[in-house]
Amino acid sequence: MQDATLTAERADLLQALRQHRFFLRNTARDLIDEQAGIRSTASELCVGGLIKHVAETEQHWVDFILDGPGAMERPADPSAYERYAQAFQMLPGDTLAGVLARYDEVARRTDDVVRTLPDLNASQPLPEAPWFEAGARWSARRVLLHIIAETAQHAGHADIIRESIDGAKSMG
Repeated sequence: MQDATLTAERADLLQALRQHRFFLRNTARDLIDEQAGIRSTASELCVGGLIKHVAETEQHWVDFILDGPGAMERPADPSAYERYAQAFQMLPGDTLAGVLARYDEVARRTDDVVRTLPDLNASQPLPEAPWFEAGARWSARRVLLHIIAETAQHAGHADIIRESIDGAKSMG
C-alpha cells in the first residue's frame, strides 16, 4: 500500500527496497535453522549469515545517514574483525526466525527514514577507508541506492547457496 503523501521518488525507493528484501528473504523459505547455516559452496557464506550481514550493513548505512561517518567507524582491534566476520555466519544460538525478525526491525527503521527524512540530498562525508574516494560525500539518496544494490547482490549470492542446498530456486 502506497502512502499518498510520499513523493514518487520515495515510493520508488521503498518499492525497490521491498522487492530486493523479498528476494533475499525468499531464499530462506522453508529452511530449518541448520540449513540456514550450511555453507554449500566454496565460500564461507550461508543464507542465514547473508541475511544477518545485510541487516547489519543496512543498519550501519542508515546510522551514517542520520549521524555521519562516526556511526560507521569500526575499532581496529582484532576482535572487531572477528565480530564483522561473524555477521556472515549462523552462530550457536542464532535462529533463522531471529535473524529474519532482526532484518524486519532494521527494514522498518530504514523505511521510516525514507518516509520522514527532510531531505534526500542531505549528505555526509564518507569515512576514511581505502575503498572510498578520499573526500567523497554521499547523499541520503546515494546511500539508499547503495543499500538496494547491496541487498540485490546478496540476494543473488543467497539464491546460489540455496540452490546448492536443496535445488530450490528463489529467483529463477
